[in-house]
Amino acid sequence: MHNDLRVYWRRRLFFLHTFLKKRHIDLFAVELFGKGSPYDFESFNKSQTWWECLFPEQSNTELTKHQIKDKAFARLNEIDPDVVIGGSIVFYSGALGLRWAKRNKKKFIMFDDAKPSWVKRNFVVQTIKNLITNQADGLWLPSVEYDEEYNTLYPKNKMQYLYGYDCIDNNLFKLGDKRMDHHKIITVSRLVPKKNVKALLEAWKFVEDNDNVYSLDILGDGPLADELKAYKNQLGLKRVNFLGAVANDDIPKFLSCADAFVCPSLYESWGLVVNEAMAAGLPVLLSDKINAAFTLLKDWENGYLFDPYEEGALQQKLMDFIRLPVAVKKRMSAKSLELIGRMDFNYMGDELLRALNHFKTTSFKKPSLPARLVIDQWYGRYNTKEWDRV
Repeated sequence: MHNDLRVYWRRRLFFLHTFLKKRHIDLFAVELFGKGSPYDFESFNKSQTWWECLFPEQSNTELTKHQIKDKAFARLNEIDPDVVIGGSIVFYSGALGLRWAKRNKKKFIMFDDAKPSWVKRNFVVQTIKNLITNQADGLWLPSVEYDEEYNTLYPKNKMQYLYGYDCIDNNLFKLGDKRMDHHKIITVSRLVPKKNVKALLEAWKFVEDNDNVYSLDILGDGPLADELKAYKNQLGLKRVNFLGAVANDDIPKFLSCADAFVCPSLYESWGLVVNEAMAAGLPVLLSDKINAAFTLLKDWENGYLFDPYEEGALQQKLMDFIRLPVAVKKRMSAKSLELIGRMDFNYMGDELLRALNHFKTTSFKKPSLPARLVIDQWYGRYNTKEWDRV
């Protein structure tokens, strides 16, 4: 259950439904809102009996928290699941999913890919969040690299850790043997402040002053589109192409026509576009403010890591890559494919199955009185206003 289950979630859920069905486990998907999501541009008409959107024509702002809770609880009562999987308890899906699970003595798995140290909260708020989150039975994280931070707040000896939910359908991005002679670097992002595309343009000015072959493709759209295009002209850039937004299913062909992928973001809780680029066989040049970088990037093996706040760092990494011999670029490409191959849908399914089997041997995790009181008063929210902020 989540506030919305679009874009990347769609293929994950179809895979998991089939994967679990083969093991005599039923999966139901409960999507709360049809409107108000950054991803509600995706038109996907669900005909599956196992997948339902509770408020298909409404956003959370058009509903009261009690309306959301009542309908979510009614659907959960109908399904009567053994395990509820929901987002962080800051969302309606996590808060309400956990509350229903505790009331009905069922297991709850919380998925999250934001590192606690990157989300600043005051002491009281963080203490309350920790109190609630520690009532979960399982914590589904992207990778074991998250353990160091999460284990401090939510000890592994008190809940089941599982990994790999931040994955994609890798096979969609493999379009034959990868060539490395396109003389093109690509970035894919919403054109918003935190994506740091302005800094990429400034770095590309250095590239054009020192290389007369490579071009930069910028795939995506957003509120900064006109400003960034104007800045490109101001800098006098000749080999930068703004390609606009394209359908998700068309992204693989754009990636296949590039030699490398660059992402200079100032913050990414994960960054699934990194998965996509690597599945397409691209070396990746990544900001060290992207969580995926610490799992998927091996510096100097399948790309480069840089600090987006360090002057000249991005332009240097771009030139380092451009100047590499084609044979080295091909080795980087092969390494990307090798690394992303370990993080696919089967890994995601196996991890979930491992947790479900573990739950068969564990008893109900009864919350303390303070925890129960807080859980019963907390509804979560749907605040996406800060998603694009630095």
